[in-house]
Amino acid sequence: MKSNRFSWVSLALPGACLLHATASGQSADLSTLDELLVTGSPTDRTLFEQAQPANLLSGSKLMLNLESTLGETLRDEPGISSTAFGPGASRPVIRGLGEDRVRILQNGTSVLDVSNVSPDHAVASNPLTARSVEVVRGPATLLYGPNTLGGVVNVIDGRIPDQPFTGSRPTGSFSSRFGSVDNLEQYAGELDYGQGDFAFHLDAFSTQTDNLKIPGFARSARARALDPLPPGETEAYGILPNSATESRGAALGGTWFHEGGYIGLSFSGEDSLYGTVAEPDVTIDLRQRRWDLRGAFDQPATWIREIDYRLSYSDYQHTEFEGIEPGTEFLIEGFQGRVELLHEKLGPFEGAIGMEAGTNDFSALGDEAFLPPVQNQAVGLFLFEEVPLGDLRFQFGARYDHHDHETDASAAFGPSMKRDFDAFSTSTGLVWEPADGYAVALSAAYTRRPPTYVELFANGPHVATGTFEIGDPFLGTEDALSFDLSLRKNTGRVTGSASVFHYRFDDYINLAPTGTDFVDPEDGGLIPIYHYTPVAASFTGGEIEATFHLLETPSEAKDAKSPVSVSQRLDLSLQADYVHAENRSTGDPLPRIPPFRSGVALEYGRDALTFRIDGQYAAHQDRHAPGELPTDSYFLVNAALSYQLDLGDVTTTFFLKGTNLTDEEARLSTSFLKEVAPLGGRGVVAGIRAEF
Repeated sequence: MKSNRFSWVSLALPGACLLHATASGQSADLSTLDELLVTGSPTDRTLFEQAQPANLLSGSKLMLNLESTLGETLRDEPGISSTAFGPGASRPVIRGLGEDRVRILQNGTSVLDVSNVSPDHAVASNPLTARSVEVVRGPATLLYGPNTLGGVVNVIDGRIPDQPFTGSRPTGSFSSRFGSVDNLEQYAGELDYGQGDFAFHLDAFSTQTDNLKIPGFARSARARALDPLPPGETEAYGILPNSATESRGAALGGTWFHEGGYIGLSFSGEDSLYGTVAEPDVTIDLRQRRWDLRGAFDQPATWIREIDYRLSYSDYQHTEFEGIEPGTEFLIEGFQGRVELLHEKLGPFEGAIGMEAGTNDFSALGDEAFLPPVQNQAVGLFLFEEVPLGDLRFQFGARYDHHDHETDASAAFGPSMKRDFDAFSTSTGLVWEPADGYAVALSAAYTRRPPTYVELFANGPHVATGTFEIGDPFLGTEDALSFDLSLRKNTGRVTGSASVFHYRFDDYINLAPTGTDFVDPEDGGLIPIYHYTPVAASFTGGEIEATFHLLETPSEAKDAKSPVSVSQRLDLSLQADYVHAENRSTGDPLPRIPPFRSGVALEYGRDALTFRIDGQYAAHQDRHAPGELPTDSYFLVNAALSYQLDLGDVTTTFFLKGTNLTDEEARLSTSFLKEVAPLGGRGVVAGIRAEF
């Protein structure tokens, strides 16, 4: 896929996001429970100390998991799947919940795109620029709003430096990678520099792929049997049609550090062109330009530890081309701001109060638009407090949100409509450390989620999903009660965590088939009609991950006469997750729920060399909603080899990764395209990363 649209980033630097490894070449991710997480709590707790289960991808783990989309980058993490709408668009699904129930942030504020409107819309935050990706599983309602019932994904990219630059020369990283399964060609890089009270950041990336190679037919055996092609047409085999992608982007940021704080500004842009896979001749041309302002005041008063503020502006548009002819155009322009005040200890209380507000204008223009133009506004106020009680830490808080949606009058959708929603949510958590290295965490939350403008006002054929969607402008809030219990261990020969959860929904807004069809006036074809309907629902499940440290021989300092010691380690990792989701009134399964999954990995490290082999199993999913087909089980085998070389101030990592080595056919039950788009076949990715 070629395009001349990207001249504005012609100075893109080859390289990679800044990723970290230990001096011995071993992965810095072996004890992830001890890593600091900024998303889950304003008091900056580690994964071990969080009241809710969380994931953190950084360093070599992020490097080896990195894919072109955020959903695929996170897909193998416990409790996380993806929408997998072809190689160009993939959004995370957490514990079976997706769309507006998983909020995607970029440095703590909304990505301000339309990826929650339709699964064929890409997330406008490319993981290539990420320094880390944080995922909080379960409701993070207090800090980030009621549309976080599934969880929060926060992409942290460092585009606004928050610490003064202390070096004498620029630092940064450069890398490239090449892949066989889709002819991947990828470059990315970043530079950081500063003098005195100023610090600056520059990053850029470029990715291009051809159509994805697949093991066998694009359409599943069930789809081919139920709906054979007309005589003369040939089934796609070996190649997933219309799956090529191309994307480029760049960002420039700077920060001024003043007495008592800092203020920084960044400008970024991304252009992407990708095939939708659902239709053989439809491509999406995406463009986003974004400004971010961030700053903080340190200790502005004796009782205030810090005031942190952020403001983002985004101008996003994408056009869906049918061949060379432009079709439907999606536009969203808006602001999103956030202020947090962290106070010093007031008696036993330590925490924060804050406010979040945003406004955006959305419109879909064209013959296939299934939504009217909508103006959206949201304001939230929250309080979060933590109280230490010996071996216990007690967390609690509350949040109030007001959402406002107003449509424009139009010939296609009728007169203007307006809906206002007030939502109050509260949660509490308890973290108990009964012994060194052990923690038990219990959290409970009551959440009221206002419906989205899609759930309220949709009315038309949605080509990407092959349905005619009808919203309900009289929907009320979606109320949920959730519980989460976790056990963690971060020391000894065995480390890891296990969690169980239960969500009970009243008026869960479900897109359900009506049993009737819409007749397409152009070709007379039938499109099944789906309606957004509130139902009683429950989600129950759990995740477990454990690492057995079979061999640990750390390097030791020796004198000149002593032999050089060798650092070695051998780790066996196991993980599994499961979610059972159903309509409580009928007992029917809810749509697009992941099956039971498990994984095993063996990783060996010797000084600068690391080797890893892993297997990922997904069970047969026969619990499917009406209108869906079952999904077969699969087992994927992957392997990776990396070597770190230190030359002066430059650390270079070479890596080779093999994916789906047995060329297994794998389809995700969470994808609308599972019957027409399997995952990629056997492939190899080779890459190099240099940090200086």
